[in-house]
Formats: sequence, structure tokens, C-alpha cells
Amino acid sequence: MAEVVIDNVYKTFPRQSSDAKPATVLKRIHLNVEDGEFMVLVGPSGCGKSTLLRLMAGLESVTGGTITIGKQRVNDLPPKQRDVAMVFQSYALYPHLSVYDNLAFGLRRTASNLPPITRWQQALFGITRLLPPGFHYWPEREQAISKRVKTIAEILQITPLLKRLPRQLSGGQKQRVALGRAMARNPQVFLMDEPLSNLDAKLRTETRAQIVALQRQLGTTTIYVTHDQVEAMTMGDRIAVMHQGVIQQIAAPLELYRAPVNQFVAAFIGSPPMNFLTVQVQAPLTLVHPAFRVTLPSHWEPILSPYHDRSLTLGIRPEHLRLTVPAPKHLEVTVQRVEALGSETYLTVGLNAPSSPAGLSDDPMLLVRLDGMIDNPPRPDDQLTLGIRVEHIHLFDSDTGETIVKAPSVLGVEA
Repeated sequence: MAEVVIDNVYKTFPRQSSDAKPATVLKRIHLNVEDGEFMVLVGPSGCGKSTLLRLMAGLESVTGGTITIGKQRVNDLPPKQRDVAMVFQSYALYPHLSVYDNLAFGLRRTASNLPPITRWQQALFGITRLLPPGFHYWPEREQAISKRVKTIAEILQITPLLKRLPRQLSGGQKQRVALGRAMARNPQVFLMDEPLSNLDAKLRTETRAQIVALQRQLGTTTIYVTHDQVEAMTMGDRIAVMHQGVIQQIAAPLELYRAPVNQFVAAFIGSPPMNFLTVQVQAPLTLVHPAFRVTLPSHWEPILSPYHDRSLTLGIRPEHLRLTVPAPKHLEVTVQRVEALGSETYLTVGLNAPSSPAGLSDDPMLLVRLDGMIDNPPRPDDQLTLGIRVEHIHLFDSDTGETIVKAPSVLGVEA
């Protein structure tokens, strides 16, 4: 196990042609992963998360900054000397080797804590493997490797698969073999690059739980890359949200959900995503929208006073909109789409705007999450009235996208 420290790391790829500019894909990356922590890097495609993982593994060179693993600066070390193990999205199993030999591959080449083996012992072992079991020659090193492989296979429940080739395995079994190959080396750090993206939804959920359980059992520092925010929220001790090569926020899952530092994090974390509406601030406590007016609790007054007569972006999550009766502070909407999932129902609704020829405002559609057990669930074209749970609103600067304050519920203030 080891702490991983990334200090002011940059990564720039050289220009591809004479008229092109160098591409800077990572900027000012500061990240401290504690010993034994499960850290998740999450963000949309192209945000730089996989590149950052490759820098830690030594598969790409660092343009600027320092990467430290276990108090050792590793910028100039080759991958095999960094004592990390990487699990790839594509499994990267050797197709001509059995599951046993795939698991043992790294141990045979890099494990320095195993007994030494001479060339003639290696040759004799290779020759006798083709003979019946009673004629096998097992040097001490291979005995240690076999013990380690069988232990890992038992943990991952793949012991019956040890003699199979990768082509004889299902997707989930291949993924467990890839995990086992990384685990067998007992590295300081696990690096996982979207290892579940090739699995179906059911198997992805099962394997996700297995990875978390294994990490807790082994206590190995793990850095996990994904674009799926559900994976991030359910797996990580902490999450680093990335966008355009910059880390936007590092926090525990619920803190990201309840107190995003900017509009990007608020939109990316949460499923369905947060709704956003542009509102005008009227001192001391009123937010005005063409379709509604809402008055906030008194503790918002010092926060809103600098924004009088200015526009802000109001954020509200789908579960914090509720069905209610008409009132000036409530939203009159028309149901556009209904997604009934059994335990919950998702609505896509448009704000009503009588002055508009279409009868709807120019604001983006809103998402609403309702209890799936409600009587008489809404249908498309139904007219509804929605109330905002003001204790859960978020307000963002319309120019910078930065939050102007953490959500009151996080600060321990109830409306």
C-alpha cells in the first residue's frame, strides 16, 4: 500500500503538423490519494482522466510537475519499477495462455520477493509441464507462484476456470481474470481504467460490488477511472471530477451531490441531472422568473445582497420538485414525457408561458422524479403545478458558473 501524490502535473502532446498547436490535455493537476483509499476519477470523454492514469503507470511521460508513489518520485521510472498494476478496459489477456498462466504471468517476470530460479530449473519446469502430473518438476519459485495464483483464484471465485483459455470465458469471467492478474502481484497501487464498460448492466452492477469488496479486503490504494457517475458515487471513498483537463472538485460522494462547487459538477453528478433556470434577484430575498417568484429564507439575505438586480442560475434536482397547488411561487408545467420505472417515475416537463405562441417558455425542459407508487400518475400533455423545496436549491454565478454558496442543507440550516 502507498500514498499517491500528484503535484502540479501538466501533460502536453506535441503538435501533429507544422500549422497545429501543441495540445495541453492536463493542467495544474493536484491530487493526494491516501494510503488504502479508493479514489475515483470521473468526467466526460476527453477530459483527461485516462491520460492521468497512464502518467501514473508510466505509459506516458509527464510534461511538468511531480508524481510520487510511496514517497518515491516516479517521473523517470519505467512502468515495471513503479510497483503498480493496471487493469485495462479491454482486459488485455494473453489469448494463447490459460487463466492460470495469465494470472502467473506478472509474478514470473517481476516478483522480486519470490525465491530465485535458475535457467535449468526454468527449462526443466517447462518441459515436465507437458508430462503427466506425477512427473512434474516444481521449483520453489513456481510453488510460491502456484500458491499465490490459487489464493487469488479462490478470492475471485474463478478456481474452476484456471485451465481454460480466454476465448472460453464470458465477459465477466475475463474481467475477473484481469483483476486477478493485477492482484497477484500485490502491488502498492491498483490503477483501473474503465474496467466495467464492456459488461452488460446486470454484470456491471455485480462486478462493481466485487471490486469494492476486494479493495476493502486487500486495503490496496486504488485509483479508478470511469465516465459513469453512478459507478463513481457507489464505489469511491472520494471522487475527483474532471473537465477539460482540470480537476473541478475532490470530495466524498454525498458532498459532491449536496455541495457542488460549480455548475458543471452539479450537472454531472446526479441522475437524472440537476435542472437549471435563469432567475433575477430582487432584494432582499426574492428570485424572479417569468413563470414564478420564490422567496428564500432569511439566512440567504447576506448572500444575495451583492447580486441585487443581477441574474443568477438556480439549480434544483429532480427529486426536490414536488406536486402541489397553484400559487405565484410555484411552477405551472406541461408534461412532455413520462418514464415509469416501477419504484419511481421520471417526468420531462416544459414551463408554461402564456405569452409564447407554443404556450411554453424558452427555458430547457425540466426533469422531475416522483414516487412510482403515487395514485393516478401523470400522463403526457397533463397540466401540473410543481413546488420547489427551497431548502435544497443551489445558486450559481451566471458568468462564471461558480456556486455562490453551499446548499443550506449542507450547512446545517433548515428553511
